[in-house]
Amino acid sequence: MPARPAAKAASTPAAPAAAAARPRSGTPSRKAATAAGLVRVGIGGWNYAPWRDNFYPAKLPQARELAYASRHLSAIEINSTYHGTQKRTSFAKWRDETPDDFVFAVKASRFATNRRVLAESGDSIARFIDSGIAELGRKLGPVVWQFAPTKQFDADDFEAFLQLLPASVEGVTLRHVLEVRHDSFRSPDYLKLARKYKAATVFTDSPRFPSMADLTADFVYARLMESSEKLKTGYGPKALDQWAARARAWAQGAQPEDLPMLEDRQPAARKREVFLFFINGAKERAPAAAQALLERLGWTPPADADA
Repeated sequence: MPARPAAKAASTPAAPAAAAARPRSGTPSRKAATAAGLVRVGIGGWNYAPWRDNFYPAKLPQARELAYASRHLSAIEINSTYHGTQKRTSFAKWRDETPDDFVFAVKASRFATNRRVLAESGDSIARFIDSGIAELGRKLGPVVWQFAPTKQFDADDFEAFLQLLPASVEGVTLRHVLEVRHDSFRSPDYLKLARKYKAATVFTDSPRFPSMADLTADFVYARLMESSEKLKTGYGPKALDQWAARARAWAQGAQPEDLPMLEDRQPAARKREVFLFFINGAKERAPAAAQALLERLGWTPPADADA
């Protein structure tokens, strides 16, 4: 897959994803979620056995789990795509089972990121991009590129990788997210590159990985990993209140003042789409945490959620 010019890679606004965010007529509850500027909250995946006794209704067929989850949350991060190639028909099926204004984030293939020389990942990137993610259409949210905790920052090689990320596929605009997990990425040089290619940087609250709230794109992506099995909602009320306040600040164009940053830099004062996923940690608590945060943001499930 040939490198794309720097000016073109990931430079186009995400029109399809924005279109997906428009509420359907007759669903005022979802409009409440966009009041602060499109804050989306969700979980990773939807097929998880422990959720069948604390999130999904008893006797709900597994084939109906995505339909149910997508009506009680506003986004889901697809993780199966990280481990292996999914069928094009699967993406189309997931698209058709979810509400019109639902959004999927998609985790990119590990074969593209778990390698010594990132500049040589063109074929793996192309194979993933062309696997059928475009079938999600306007429901396609950000694409997440996760790097191993052992992968260190090499400016030249990392820029070569960023040049390989396409701005669109089959007419669907792509937005890219970088989940870097080695402390060497705590660098102004990394932030400069991410901003150059308009790729967001994952913010995580886990002490195991670099936690940088510096904005590098016109949207925000956070993965929250510190839920506790001792708490029904994973996070306590105070912590959920804090995350609601941070999400609103990001959405309104501000920078939360209580998160770690490398640079003392104020973002442009414009509204941003915010994606926030409860993932890992006490995974069985993730749906309850997401629902509790959505409630704080003024979002409620549509009337047909339990139909």
